[in-house]
Amino acid sequence: MSSFFPSFESFAKGTAATAAGLGTLAGIGLLYYGQNYLIYPSAFPQGSREQVPVPSEFGLPYTDLTLTTPDGVKIKAFLLTQRRHLEIHGAAEIPWSLEDDGDETHLISRQFVASRPTVIMFHGNGGNHGHRIPLARIFYLKMRCNVLMPSYHGYGLSEGTPSEKGLQMDAQTALDYVLQDEMLGKTTVIIYGQSIGGAVAIDLASKNPHAISALILENTFTSLPRLIPTAMPFLSPVAFLCHQKWESYLKVPTLPTRIRALLLGGVHDEVVPRTHMHDLWALFRARFAAGRTAAAHDPTKASAPGEPDKDLAPAVSMDDPPPLSENAGGDRFVEFGAGTHNDTCVQPGYWQAVAEFVGSLEGVNMPVGRARRAGSGL
Repeated sequence: MSSFFPSFESFAKGTAATAAGLGTLAGIGLLYYGQNYLIYPSAFPQGSREQVPVPSEFGLPYTDLTLTTPDGVKIKAFLLTQRRHLEIHGAAEIPWSLEDDGDETHLISRQFVASRPTVIMFHGNGGNHGHRIPLARIFYLKMRCNVLMPSYHGYGLSEGTPSEKGLQMDAQTALDYVLQDEMLGKTTVIIYGQSIGGAVAIDLASKNPHAISALILENTFTSLPRLIPTAMPFLSPVAFLCHQKWESYLKVPTLPTRIRALLLGGVHDEVVPRTHMHDLWALFRARFAAGRTAAAHDPTKASAPGEPDKDLAPAVSMDDPPPLSENAGGDRFVEFGAGTHNDTCVQPGYWQAVAEFVGSLEGVNMPVGRARRAGSGL
């Protein structure tokens, strides 16, 4: 979710005023069905539905994919697969166990792809997936990850109309593509989500707990109905009409502790209040506390490795926010004092935190000595 609210504030206020003034089912219906235009402004900024930057404009090799979702909608995606030798300025070198004569054979190339993590990127609700290529470039060049950048229903050059159900199908289709690929299916899968993309990531992980190794979540929210009173206070009286739920606070407790999480928040986020990230962190943190408590009282209640903590609903107070940086069971929450909703990803230390987290995942071999420099430039 980008800072689209000012652009749509007059529309939203007018719609709410119409509903209140009419006092009829027609007025309420206008607000009910019009909310998708507020939540998914895929045409903003201007030209976002027609003009989609491509990775080659940033010097990156890629494959242009067209994926078909279960409802028959065709969405676009960029796939950046790793190569043993990247002749691109700034690319990090990766130690490689197989001996070769310097020529990248087809076999070695495929094995190298399978040896690297795969990051699936879910962007915020403004713009299109092409606008996030500078971020993908860091994952690709500095951390040497494979990167899949799917679009959403009704975004960029993709077909369809955006909705919660549609974005969920887009995410599942992207993950299925990775899992069904001969080489990518062998990789460590990391999901990166910004704002509403974080809600997409959490939902996807809750439905595929065995397929995903880690989540990286930036400036996301507990649920959309809970966001309305602060993000769109003029709609608070009719917040109950919000049918686009994205109830991440209900899904985080179901995630198994084997799924690692890195939360990244901007202290001065003007769209998603800071408390939302704190509340989500409390839920992530509680997974470990709940598991330890249950095991102490009854070892049979402890979750098996890789199993969701289904019977361990965390009892946690949301009124005690964590410090600026905290770790819990391999998870980490980092806040950036100068970060706002749209610039947290360029704050000093952001990409170092991401690189260190990715490098800490089991089976991930990071470029030697590159973590500190991972965020040296876009």
